[in-house]
Amino acid sequence: MTDDRFDAPSDASDVRLAVIAAGAALEHAGVEHGEYEAVLLLAWAAGCEPGDVRRAMLMGETMDVFLSHFAGMPRSVLARFDDALRRRCAREPLQYIVGTAPFRYLSLDVGPGVFVPRPETEMAVDLALDWLRSACIPGAGTRIVDLCAGTGAIGLSLVTELPASQVWAVEKDDDAIVWTRRNASRVLDGIAGAADRYHLVQADATDAATLAQLDGTVDAVVTNPPYIPLATPPEQPEVIDWDPHVALFGGSDDGLHIPVLLLRRIRTLLRPGGLVVMEHDITQGAALREAALRMGFVRPRTEPDLTGRDRFLVACRDGE
Repeated sequence: MTDDRFDAPSDASDVRLAVIAAGAALEHAGVEHGEYEAVLLLAWAAGCEPGDVRRAMLMGETMDVFLSHFAGMPRSVLARFDDALRRRCAREPLQYIVGTAPFRYLSLDVGPGVFVPRPETEMAVDLALDWLRSACIPGAGTRIVDLCAGTGAIGLSLVTELPASQVWAVEKDDDAIVWTRRNASRVLDGIAGAADRYHLVQADATDAATLAQLDGTVDAVVTNPPYIPLATPPEQPEVIDWDPHVALFGGSDDGLHIPVLLLRRIRTLLRPGGLVVMEHDITQGAALREAALRMGFVRPRTEPDLTGRDRFLVACRDGE
């Protein structure tokens, strides 16, 4: 695509037709919901909200009129939009292009080197919060650990949604932890005391020495570890070509090597009766429940994701 496309009377003068054309190009490249993403990319390029683009489409606004509402030179906005479309047609993740990913109440910075948080992982936070609140555990003094933190999505959500809680986040990878630190700084800035309640550690989450000072005292561990089976790698280009493989694969054909190692470490971290919520592959529910029982967890169960597929191990350490 070139800027000449926007000069053509059929789409240059009309926001609706420009979005339709961009959406068609995206879908031709294999992107689902192309028109929806075209709206997002045009809004990003113009520095406005997607609702502004949709309003312009409904009102039949020309591109010139639409862009006159926002800062920036029209040609530079169109060039930015065109470049974004090229990148997305090459199946670069939308989140990498716009630089952010939504997660619960947060907007997180993302880019090459860090796993893009998915909507289903929000449910892991819900499961932990529901349990902490139903168990009548007050925020003050609550100890929570986020293993394999990546962007920091889980731990930052918990520390901001559960006032006075103490959250420790662990990330090993040099590239990923740059994004964890960046998001922690941006999210926690301006929230009184929050930065003092969030503790980021660069370490191997499976190592017995990592957070050893917390052994036997943690109320809940919430984690989205690498778990994809090596035998069934993902096919989506956005995942296999862009997400860091260290954040994807579970270290064995069935993908369970790293999750089981983590579960063993989590058993030691938790206080008696403490909770684990672990995201996993849809094929791993039964195996992780069995592993949890062998390690001394009680009442292990599998919770579904937004599509109804097995996705989360939920269990408590024995000794309640």
